[in-house]
Amino acid sequence: MDPASLPEQLSAVNEQVLNSSGGSVSAAVSLRRFLCYGSESATYSTRECALGIESALALMQLMEGGHGCEVVQEIRRSNLEGHAVRAKPSLFALAVCSQHGDCKTRQAALRALKDLCRTPAQLFTFVQYKKELRQGSGMWGRALRRAVADWYNSQDGMSLARTVTKCKHRAGWSHQDLLRLSHMKPTNDTVAVVCKYITKGWKGVQEAYGDKENSEDVQKVFEYLEAVEKAKHCTDEQELIHLIEEQSLEKEQILTHHLKSKEVWKALLKEMPVAVLLKHLGKLTANKVLAAGSADVAAVCERIQDETALKKAKTHPFNILVASENYKRGHGKRSKLKWDPDRELVQALDCAFSRSISTVEPTGKRFLVAVDVSSSLSSVTHGSSISSVAVAAAMCLVIAQTEPDAQIVVFSEGSVRPCAVSSDMTFMQVAAQLIQTPGGSTDCALPITWASENDKTVDVFIIFTNNQTFGRENPADTLKTYRQKIGLFSKLIVCGLIASSLSVADPEDRGMLDICGFDSQAVDVIRNFALDGI
Repeated sequence: MDPASLPEQLSAVNEQVLNSSGGSVSAAVSLRRFLCYGSESATYSTRECALGIESALALMQLMEGGHGCEVVQEIRRSNLEGHAVRAKPSLFALAVCSQHGDCKTRQAALRALKDLCRTPAQLFTFVQYKKELRQGSGMWGRALRRAVADWYNSQDGMSLARTVTKCKHRAGWSHQDLLRLSHMKPTNDTVAVVCKYITKGWKGVQEAYGDKENSEDVQKVFEYLEAVEKAKHCTDEQELIHLIEEQSLEKEQILTHHLKSKEVWKALLKEMPVAVLLKHLGKLTANKVLAAGSADVAAVCERIQDETALKKAKTHPFNILVASENYKRGHGKRSKLKWDPDRELVQALDCAFSRSISTVEPTGKRFLVAVDVSSSLSSVTHGSSISSVAVAAAMCLVIAQTEPDAQIVVFSEGSVRPCAVSSDMTFMQVAAQLIQTPGGSTDCALPITWASENDKTVDVFIIFTNNQTFGRENPADTLKTYRQKIGLFSKLIVCGLIASSLSVADPEDRGMLDICGFDSQAVDVIRNFALDGI
């Protein structure tokens, strides 16, 4: 594909043209991979690599070819449609575009800043990338000043107050730095209150608004910031709890020594996001905040099983599985923290996993999921701290229950055996099936050969393995033979669950992908790959 045709390729109208024409890796595909997970290669790794111009060659090629504005459109689309599983690559690419020689590209990049930088941390990261790319000289021109000022002015006062008090600095930058360097001038009264707080502190806000007749909106922001400040200096536990409940203060706004209090944690629990709650279950149990048989445990169990809440939080079953397995372990991965897993919480987590499967949207593709059982699946998966059998079982169960046309098989030592996974099976039942077959040597071409011999039509092959030895047949070559026989551009994903590197995928074939380790972002990478998003 010629990069000169990129405008058509990246448009929504011609998306199918890009995805159905041949199997070579174009500059557009390489760009999408970079925006998705930070690498142009056909390998996703749970270990993030440092970003630099040398890792974004397709981005630079397209920019030099005069397609800067189209690149910005793709960066924006990738993020808004959820194809970017890591935020930093898009922010880096946007920083590159924002200082390109073409004026229209620079303008388009800075206009997209509000859409891509949804949190202060992302804004700080973007500014730091610009500093690194310009080596700190001459970056604060009029356009950047306006874009940063617009980021603050585009928010309502209350939202801005919440976000700037939760994340005050990151990547060597603070809100005070950005307001000073952007020459920020608030465009409405509520944002003006927050800006005063950032630049002059709470004392400055008191002097400017404390004794005045403020509007209702300004007064709300004033009272919120007052609560944040009081929480910092509060010595009375009940007063602090009142502030948390009245203003919905969050963990990031509470001082560390206040978090030693069980009652403070209980107050935070009421509005705590599901993802944060799942992360802290072990700590809350260890500190007796969640005491066995208590009303607090019952409330938490109800929340994590709420399908509506799970769907709203976009909590994938895999994330719940990781939280569940970590909680059942009874101790932290690196810390000395230990706890006795609460039976009710364990049951609730198992139930939440099952219920969350219904929130996964099907791709509509025909899948063959093959699990390599030639060696023990008890190893710890890189990137997830849970066993590889748990990862494989969870993904088999999710795909089997959400995709209308999916088959699960296990393979080893020249043998492929169908593995029945029904909608009424539990995670443990699926896991048990994956460890019944005797071991042997690994040949990752076997599932593809089996599909060919049994006339199975497969859009996407997914292979889970613990080994890096792939038998006599090259899976990439076997896939190409299968494509010719079936007349379909089938795809292959090989997940090396304990691998630090893989070399199965043909780097010139956009229908092959290697995954090293496995984490929650790998789930999204697989989905994007299956749907031709990358």
